[in-house]
Amino acid sequence: MLIVCISSSMAEGFDSTDAAGKAQLYFQRAMANGEAAGESFRRCNRYVEAWLRIADPESGLIPRNTKDRFWNAQDAAADNYSFMVLTASFTDRDLFKGRMLEMLESEIQLTSRLGSLPDTYDFSLRGFPADTPDTKAIVFGSSEYVKDGLLPLTEWLGRSPWYDRLIAIVDDLWDRASCSTPFGMIVSEDVEVNGEMLQALSRIYWMTGDSKYLDWAIRLGDYYLLSTNHPTSHFSRLRLRDHGCEIVSGLCELYATVSYARPNKKKAYREPMHRMLDRIIEIGRNSDGLFYNVIDPVRGFPLDSRIADTWGYTLNGIYTVYLIDGERKYLEATRQALSSIGKYRNYEWEGDSSDGYADSIESAINLYNREPSEGLSEWIDSEIKVMWSKQKSSGLIEGWHGDGNFARTSIMYALWKTAGCSVRPWREDLRLGAVRKNERLYLVVFCENEWSGKLYMDYPRHRMNMNLPMDWPRINQFPEWFTVDPKSRYVLDSETGKLSGSFGGKQLIEGVSLEIKPQEILGIMVREEE
Repeated sequence: MLIVCISSSMAEGFDSTDAAGKAQLYFQRAMANGEAAGESFRRCNRYVEAWLRIADPESGLIPRNTKDRFWNAQDAAADNYSFMVLTASFTDRDLFKGRMLEMLESEIQLTSRLGSLPDTYDFSLRGFPADTPDTKAIVFGSSEYVKDGLLPLTEWLGRSPWYDRLIAIVDDLWDRASCSTPFGMIVSEDVEVNGEMLQALSRIYWMTGDSKYLDWAIRLGDYYLLSTNHPTSHFSRLRLRDHGCEIVSGLCELYATVSYARPNKKKAYREPMHRMLDRIIEIGRNSDGLFYNVIDPVRGFPLDSRIADTWGYTLNGIYTVYLIDGERKYLEATRQALSSIGKYRNYEWEGDSSDGYADSIESAINLYNREPSEGLSEWIDSEIKVMWSKQKSSGLIEGWHGDGNFARTSIMYALWKTAGCSVRPWREDLRLGAVRKNERLYLVVFCENEWSGKLYMDYPRHRMNMNLPMDWPRINQFPEWFTVDPKSRYVLDSETGKLSGSFGGKQLIEGVSLEIKPQEILGIMVREEE
């Protein structure tokens, strides 16, 4: 059992006389969280190593699937490569700055076909398989790469070469927009593409401050909310699972954006937005509050009554509108699903695929960040083990591009267990875990062998990376658990005096040096300085 000697300052602030005992309990939980986070990162690191072994030796690009001999944007790049990059940013900084960046540069050079927009690249042909570009397919692949891959990377990394790729693709998509509507040109009539664009444009508007991105998003908002394309008033088929649910979350993200940036537009959208969500809540859910795969919203019944693994993606939007408008029915819809999810243990979300588990667990983690409960945390802990059990000894999970989603969700899980803290260099024998309690963070660092490096604390990324006015729940985001403000100061206290004292938030974000002796277990309590 973990025993951490508790200093008097660590025990301050507890109501009970058993202050040291409570602090000790939090450190024990932090150590257990460190074991869980360590397993997450080890599994993700093995996944990256496995996919690098099957990368094309000449181009450096990974194939769409292990049996394929081509790269494509919507699968290889969006779902897999992007989360190899994310994993390497935690587990191997040399790989992150080296081969991962080289793969991006190769992809830009070899696959860009319509301006910055990527097309499929065949390893045998050393070029594009089709002589004439399929514009519709290129738009779809580019949109998938933006929303599923580059946007989550930017949420975590901030400005980077992957951010530059994101902006270049989005700009070219809209500069080449060819679908005419009464509200202006849009890039596609595909509801999935437009849902992805709504999410991307809403966030990019805040990141850049450039009103053109919001103007483009409003074209889509008007097209779906103020015309004869309303998702629940006019669609005969509304998909509430992946590859369809994006339109609901996208419109909700735009609604959040205009509520701050264009209040008059928010006023125009309010009634059709509530009408859409109310209809989905009315006829789109089972008795547990989870969403059907596909519904006919006009006639009012499910077309596919299986349960969507992306149930939280739709709830992200519903909860966002609750945050904006304060409608309790949207909060209650969210809480009903979260209170029921414990019934769905070892559930076949997509048959035997790990991808269904990845999306469902992400759904729970993102909403647990806003609406925590013990039952929900227990469900996440149990179901992550089911997903992990699908990884093969080679490091591959199932050998297709969905393997990247395994890593995406595993990293979300790990960051929950570390409260967003990380270390560099990462090593397999290192454990870092955390528990937040009473506005304090209880951190435990342990290593089997001697280790020296830096400890990094998380910061309000929604504000500092994305410039968002509010941290609304977003598909594929990495929730914030304990963040430090660069302008504030924090007290760190350890029983040994190691890494104790007053530190600026900026210093904690940029990393503080730390040395761990073999088998040393270091407990650190963090609180904001009064």
